[in-house]
Amino acid sequence: MTIQIHATAVVDAGATIGEGSAVWHFTHVCAGAVVGARCSLGQGVFVGNDVRIGNDVRIQNHVSVYDAVTLEDEVFCGPSMVFTNVLNPRSAVPRKNEYRRTLIKRGATLGANCTVVCGHTVGAFAFVGAGAVVTVDVPDFALVVGVPARRIGWMSRHGERLALPASGHGEARCPATGERYVLAGETLTCNSPT
Repeated sequence: MTIQIHATAVVDAGATIGEGSAVWHFTHVCAGAVVGARCSLGQGVFVGNDVRIGNDVRIQNHVSVYDAVTLEDEVFCGPSMVFTNVLNPRSAVPRKNEYRRTLIKRGATLGANCTVVCGHTVGAFAFVGAGAVVTVDVPDFALVVGVPARRIGWMSRHGERLALPASGHGEARCPATGERYVLAGETLTCNSPT
């Protein structure tokens, strides 16, 4: 396997990019960034110095992954979605010492044009709808939409909507895989082996 870097991309010396990854047109990966194996960084992507990206991550066109962001394995970042790293930015006030860490857990999907405000965690296999604005932590498997983002349901690991209420109690199976999910209050668990 090889690393594919387009001629217009800039990968600073010191950046780590895993085998089988592709860095596309006009993308910039800063010196301190760590990008895992089999990742795709689309056109016009920016990856900051203090960024960790796991394996099998897909970052679509025009996404800036700023310092203090971690993307675990198999995360999907839709086109033009946004990360922030400071809550109250001012051009004339330096706040690099106030960056808040953002964690996107394994298998999460961040829809096109959504925004993840810094300092929050998006849970494993959660699904943030297009255009949503995340201002609080998102639980594992949660489906959130709107401004600000609110939970309206649950998604399977396969990315299928589950027939469950937004909160309460119940059980459902993924329509694609048959995996069994159990809802207990505000928490959904998958009772099938990984």
